[in-house]
Parts: sequence; structure tokens; C-alpha cells
Amino acid sequence: MKEKFLRFMQGRYGVDQFSKALLIAGLVVVLLSSFFTGKGVGTLFYFLGWVLVIYCYFRIFSRNVSKRYAENQKYLAKTYKLRTYIQQQKNSVAQRKVYHIYKCPGCKQKIRIPKGKGKIEIRCPKCGTTFIKKS
Repeated sequence: MKEKFLRFMQGRYGVDQFSKALLIAGLVVVLLSSFFTGKGVGTLFYFLGWVLVIYCYFRIFSRNVSKRYAENQKYLAKTYKLRTYIQQQKNSVAQRKVYHIYKCPGCKQKIRIPKGKGKIEIRCPKCGTTFIKKS
């Protein structure tokens, strides 16, 4: 069965970031439609969600690889700032387990200091201001 599926998918575009985003957005919109039952808005959300899911699967099974690749690159370019901001926030949260992050009182530069060193004098590498903090 796995071989049949692999043969079927040969020459087709497959799953990319834009397809994943369309699928998630479609499922969220369909879920939101359940909160607006009995109203025209709920029906509109329901159909819009299914259109997004169907378009996602159309992209996955498409044989026009160059066009799907161009769509994905456009999507990645549009969402670059948001994706980098989210990645920076995840990285910052992960570092807070091992490091204290202080802001320089002079230039507001972020400075990363290892935890567990006691009271230390910190020198800002950007402006040279020194200040004392507990690590």
C-alpha cells in the first residue's frame, strides 16, 4: 500500500509550509463555524473553511510543481517577519532557563548573563556602561 501511494505521489508537489498553513486555517475556520450555528455567518465560515481545505489538497496533489513552488515562496516572503519574531521569542524563553537577560540602563542593549554567579558587575559591550545585578 505504501508503494502504491509513493507511486501515486511521484511527480506531484506534496506538502509544504503554505499547504500546512491552509490546512490549519481551514480547520480553525470550520471549528469557528460551529460557534455560529443557525446564523448566516456560521454557514459562510463553514464553506470558507472547506474551500481552504480543498485548496490545500489541490496544492498537495498538483503536478504543476513550479507554480506551487512560486506560491510557497511568496507565502514565505510575506510571513518572514512574523515567523522570525516567533522564533526569537521561542529562543528567548528557552534561554531564560540558563541565563538572566538584562537591559543596559544606558543604551537598552540586551545582555545575557549566566545564572548562579551571585552579585556581579556587568559591563555593556555596546556602550561600556557598568551596572551591578544579581545573576
